[in-house]
Amino acid sequence: MTQTPAHPPGFALPDDALPGLAAELVGEHLRRDAAEPMRPHRSPDELLATLPIAIDGGALPWSEAFALLQQVLAATPSTTSRRFFNQLFGGRDGVAILGELGAVLANSPMHTFKASGVQVLVERAVLRRMGELAGMPDGDGMIAPGGSLSNFAAMILARNHALPESRERGLPGARAVIYASAAAHYSVAKAAGLAGLGRGAVRSVPADAAGRMRAECLGPMIDEDRATGGVPVMIVATAGTTVQGAFDPLPAIADVAERTGVWLHVDAAYGGSVLVSPRHRGLLEGCGRADSLTWDAHKLLTVPLTCSALLTRRPGLCAQAFDEPASYLFQDDALLDPGRGSLQCARHNDALKLWLAWKHHGDDGMAARIDRLFTLAAHLAARVESHPGLRLCRPPASINVCFEVLGTSSRELCRALWERNVAQIGHAVVDGREVVRWVLVDPAHTTEEIDAVLDELLAVARGLASGA
Repeated sequence: MTQTPAHPPGFALPDDALPGLAAELVGEHLRRDAAEPMRPHRSPDELLATLPIAIDGGALPWSEAFALLQQVLAATPSTTSRRFFNQLFGGRDGVAILGELGAVLANSPMHTFKASGVQVLVERAVLRRMGELAGMPDGDGMIAPGGSLSNFAAMILARNHALPESRERGLPGARAVIYASAAAHYSVAKAAGLAGLGRGAVRSVPADAAGRMRAECLGPMIDEDRATGGVPVMIVATAGTTVQGAFDPLPAIADVAERTGVWLHVDAAYGGSVLVSPRHRGLLEGCGRADSLTWDAHKLLTVPLTCSALLTRRPGLCAQAFDEPASYLFQDDALLDPGRGSLQCARHNDALKLWLAWKHHGDDGMAARIDRLFTLAAHLAARVESHPGLRLCRPPASINVCFEVLGTSSRELCRALWERNVAQIGHAVVDGREVVRWVLVDPAHTTEEIDAVLDELLAVARGLASGA
């Protein structure tokens, strides 16, 4: 029998070298964020030509593997730098990062108490606190790798509620219907396809000019579908739309859901974190009347990706929908064996970093983060509104500021900002027009930094207008 040749001495990474190397990576990243917040822009072809990315079957000693990791990290865009405004997350929290490192070291699988011990209790504490703030103190929930999967899990719960035989026997021939606003996240249609309901089952409820669902349109749509043989499965309200940061009118939507008996889910992946702020939690008034709610802490609470929770108003629903017999694995109740109420079996421990950050900052510290984001957004909106060369789409609903530079393509401008290593800022469509969509998600920013980036944005716009 052929034996695998042993690697020479010094090939494998010794345990005692790991702490120093980890510290070196952290230090390099922090220094690079300060000195080079925008990594030099390189095309895919340039990256493939300069980095040995392909896996060719050869083996590297640990020192060369570490050097390669350093090269890859140096070429990776930083979402923790002070020039990242592109997605609905950004910045960093040092204590939360320590929590993430702890999760990696413990490598807890998070499906059974036997394997994860106290980490299961930590996760339960996180879900309980989030549920209390959402007005669901007696409910249940699960941690998922991102809001899209939390929304998918909610759709499975709603499907099983509306079509009780679907889990065991498959979907009947009934025409299922899901109601979401025209500004809802794309994951709603994606989940409908994955859940077997069909992407065509999603009916778009009209939204007003601010991007909020028009609740007065919802009831007649449900009544119409029922009258023609449809089965209303779910209403998806959005708390924090992706483009405008708008919050659907939850009390009015909940009234319709209760009158019609249709499952109400609140996609608060983006906006759920305002619940930690006494000043702004009114944006989610009525969310405790929903059947389920998605909340991504990695978006506005600055914990590392990913950290999403699905919360339910009633207990036991996740285990009821996702549990499968496996006596060789699950040997405690569903609260101690979270894998019984999860989409996954073993999974990454996403709760520890949020738990540790919350213990460190407390409720007041968490609230201050959210309040700071709203202050920054108001400052940017005021700057835009006062500038004659800019057009503010409308006052920000939360922390998204959408505007145009008059005479300049927003798409071309945002790409030029990226390629010229100025900043990463997104673009989107509002009222049929391409706009700059600047999201304020890092509470560490100062108004002076925002002003400086805006001035550089205007300079790039002038250069595009002149052909420079």
